[in-house]
Formats: sequence, C-alpha cells, structure tokens
Amino acid sequence: MKRILSLLMLPLILAAVMIPSALAAELPEACYPTSVTRSEDGAEVRKIYDLSPEDDPAGIPRSDFQQDGFRYTLVDLLKQELPEHESRQHTETVTLESKSKDMASVLALLPQEREFITEDGLMGTLTLRLDTVQVEVSGYGSSTKEVSVTRSYPNLAGQDTQYIPKTIQDSGRTLTLQDIQWQTDNTASVDGYAMGDRYTAAATYTGSASSSYVKGYTVSAEYTGTVSRINLNKTRYVAIFEGTPLQPVTEVSDIAGESSVSAFRWGYVLVPLGLIAAAGGGIGAALFLKRRNELADSGDSAE
Repeated sequence: MKRILSLLMLPLILAAVMIPSALAAELPEACYPTSVTRSEDGAEVRKIYDLSPEDDPAGIPRSDFQQDGFRYTLVDLLKQELPEHESRQHTETVTLESKSKDMASVLALLPQEREFITEDGLMGTLTLRLDTVQVEVSGYGSSTKEVSVTRSYPNLAGQDTQYIPKTIQDSGRTLTLQDIQWQTDNTASVDGYAMGDRYTAAATYTGSASSSYVKGYTVSAEYTGTVSRINLNKTRYVAIFEGTPLQPVTEVSDIAGESSVSAFRWGYVLVPLGLIAAAGGGIGAALFLKRRNELADSGDSAE
C-alpha cells in the first residue's frame, strides 16, 4: 500500500519541481537598449538594441510603459544588419564658464581638438570651429559703496549752518551733509573800513553709490568631424513606441486594468494549475484505493 501511495505522490513532487523550471524556460534573458531617443512632442520613443549572435531578440521588452505624462505602446520592431565599419559626420556643442570675455582667454579654454563619444557609441576626434565660438554674459552682480565729497563755502559772515546746503547733487546722486570744518579768514576791508572776521566752511557730504558688474561669461562652441566604430557581428533592433497622453486618473486606472488583464500570460497560471490538478487526482485515487482496501480487510476479518 505504501508503494502505491509513493507512486501516486510522484506527480505532485514532479509538479513542484517543474513549475519554476517551466516558467524560467519561457523567460529569455532581458536585453538592454544601447540608446533611447524621444521626439520633441513626446509622441514617439525609439529604443535601439545592438545585439550579438548570442543575444535573443525575444528579450527585447515589448510591454507598454508610462513616461512624462504619456503611455507608450510598441508599434514596430525593425531589424537592421549593421555594417562591419560604421562612420558618419557629427557635430558636438560644448558650453563652459569663463571669467573673462577676452578672446585669447576664451580660446585658451577650448582645445583645437577633442575626443567625443556619441550616445550610440561612435567615437572620433572632432575639430573646433572658430566661427561658432560665442561669449555671452552669464549673470550680473551688484555692489554698494560709500561716497564722500567736500565742498568749500568761503567769505561767510559767521559760523552759521544756515549758509550751508543740507544736501547736494553729485554725479546724479543725492549726498547729505555730514560734517563742517570752519576756518577764519583774514579781516577784510572795503575802502579802508574794516569789515570784521570772515569764515570759510569746509562741508563734507556723504551718501551711497550702487554699481553692477558682470559675474561671468558662458562660452559655447561647436566641434565637428567624423565618428566611427567597428561593429563586431552586431544586429540592430529598433523598437518604436507610439505615445498617447494619459487620461484622467479614473480612466487611467480602467485602462491600466484592461491592459494588465490583456497582457497577462495565462500560461503561467494554467500550466501550474494543470500540474496541481493532475497531482490532486493522483492523491484522490490513492485515498480511494486505501479506503477500499481497508473495507476489504474489515470484511475478511468479519468472516
């Protein structure tokens, strides 16, 4: 009897072992894009995959995804045989900061040639185009300083501040009286008659002056030349996804639900359920035979 139970339990054990293996066999190794480009209006995304002969294109993701307010759906998967040697003209724009707008200082920051690698892996030495060099102000700062001016008021009858202006205008700025230094002049006379002492006032006026200055410059320039690479037996796949703007939240959840149901692979559920059902049938048969043998043994004992 134990042998019969062992044989009938075998399907359940096999099911437990085969389920992970069956699922793993259906999932190829994932492929990762070499580059991804997106149109300016967001309506299209292109993912480029450069695969070697060992790579399985079935590992290229084909499911929908959401990004930047769009839902993207695969509409085409193009296959391109890459040439053994690939090259093209390429222009690269560089920007950098400079403390001076003097062209000699700017050119010292820009080497005549530079090595570049493009987003899709092509490499080359590009040459500076001098006619594309541009220098623009990157920002302004401001500073404030104190301004002081001294004005002299001679031949005053007395040391009385009423003779001294309380504010003056200097270079478009309004300055305020801050201090007065008095000096006594020699006694003046008119037609031989003494006029008494006269005074000179040295008045100091102060104020503030604000000025702006350039904080720095932004330099931009273009480098151009040929970039290339050697493709070692590669095949290029271009996955083209079409984007549609996302619906309001309530509608998005419905769409997502339908998509998830439609995209769900029922084989992942049906295969394990079938194996478990087979194992369950085996166990049921074992229990039935065990019960029948027990009844037969009890009948023999009664006789």
